[in-house]
Amino acid sequence: MTGPILAIDQGTTNTKAVLVDGEGRFLSQASRPVPLAYPRAGWVEQDAVAVWKSVQGAVDECLAGASGVVPSGVAISNQRESVVVWERATGRPAGPVVIWQCRRTSERCDQLRLDGVELSIRERTGLPIDPLFSATKLAWLLDEIPHGRDRAADGALCAGTVDSWLLWNLTGGAVHRCDTSNASRTQLLNLRTLAWDETLLELFGVPAAVLPEIHPSSGVFGETVVSGSIRAGLPIASMIGDSHAALFGQGGFRAGSVKATYGTGSSLMTTTPELISSKQGLCSTVAWSIGPTATYALEGNISATGAALQWVADLLGLEDPAKAADLAASVQGTEGVSLVPAFVGLGAPYWAERARGLLTGITRGTTGAHLARAALEAIAFQVRDVFAAMMCDGRVDAAVLLADGGATRSDHLMQLQADVLGTPVVRNNATDISALGAAYLAGLALGTWRSLDEIDALPKSLKRFEPRIDDAARQAALVEWQGAVARCLFEPAVAHASR
Repeated sequence: MTGPILAIDQGTTNTKAVLVDGEGRFLSQASRPVPLAYPRAGWVEQDAVAVWKSVQGAVDECLAGASGVVPSGVAISNQRESVVVWERATGRPAGPVVIWQCRRTSERCDQLRLDGVELSIRERTGLPIDPLFSATKLAWLLDEIPHGRDRAADGALCAGTVDSWLLWNLTGGAVHRCDTSNASRTQLLNLRTLAWDETLLELFGVPAAVLPEIHPSSGVFGETVVSGSIRAGLPIASMIGDSHAALFGQGGFRAGSVKATYGTGSSLMTTTPELISSKQGLCSTVAWSIGPTATYALEGNISATGAALQWVADLLGLEDPAKAADLAASVQGTEGVSLVPAFVGLGAPYWAERARGLLTGITRGTTGAHLARAALEAIAFQVRDVFAAMMCDGRVDAAVLLADGGATRSDHLMQLQADVLGTPVVRNNATDISALGAAYLAGLALGTWRSLDEIDALPKSLKRFEPRIDDAARQAALVEWQGAVARCLFEPAVAHASR
């Protein structure tokens, strides 16, 4: 295969399309926004048709920007845990896309804990009970759709994560599959067998017939039909969750590599030589699979990082989060202000779904710049908390943190991150590392690259940030942050216990 790879990165707020050549360079790229809806407090959803249309729009613009170039294949990376249900006969969505951020299944998760099944679920899936994961979301959708479970069991409905929905549309409804990385985030996959777990399907009330076939992340899933600028017959040669794709795109297939992807939320991930059960509040997961072999990883999910900057930007009437980051850089500190952005609870390593955002230390002298700085520090400290847990759990000693994602464009944040960690941070300057990782996996399947060594040798644009503060200053800042988190965790726990 000699043509470039068309990589689609379907994210929470934007869909991107990128053409990647054999040197790992971006020949053309485009983006389309995807709106989010908040029908109730804590509920987050999208329109599945709007998601697909955003893909079509981004792909059409991307291909138009490289006139005459014919892709050799298609790669997909996607927002994870978000769930879609659609009609097999018509391809019409049977409900909304319930987004990974959505908390609508909190009560169901509470009941599962009371039922005493959390240990069994974690042992099988590597995941704690939390509304983040797909299983309770899918159960909720099947409850809401008229005769949902009967139709699912009869094969009249299809369900899947966003990769499955995109594949279905790209193939004109011919293929219903997902990859192992996305399957591992559903809480329905047995990590040891890499198959849907019958015990879990029964527990969550999900008929096996509704679920996609599970395939390796790198390999041909199907072929495209004509759709806008997309030609028929292009092999769809990889599918992978966006955080996993970013780790692969960073070259994180080497032991001891830890990457952080900074998006609406953030994910830290490191591969492990074998399946490890976390003792520090992290998730065990499939990083990716190439052929029959799965590579496992430890991951920590943070619910709100870029979302914290977006919130500050909205609050202060700024145009976008980048303006909030610039404002944060105008002051040397927060003057005692701490922000814990638990807008939808706290993820790893706390897993406190009932926690809510907390702003402390405000005085009459507090300015918008101090608030923006507190949001930036909240990103760095949340990443630090997961990084520390990962070093303990994974028994690794990472020499650097590999960073990617939209918020990393802020040099100020990257320097702050290095200061908080006491460890160098290396930023990959590629504008969409998840798309690049998906393209690499597709290229392995199509013969663009023959080995991981060839991919590792491709040119990269990197910038390194060294820590600049001493241990005493680092520890003092950490104590202040930990105090704010403790208060954030304490207040909802007391309120819930008093009911």
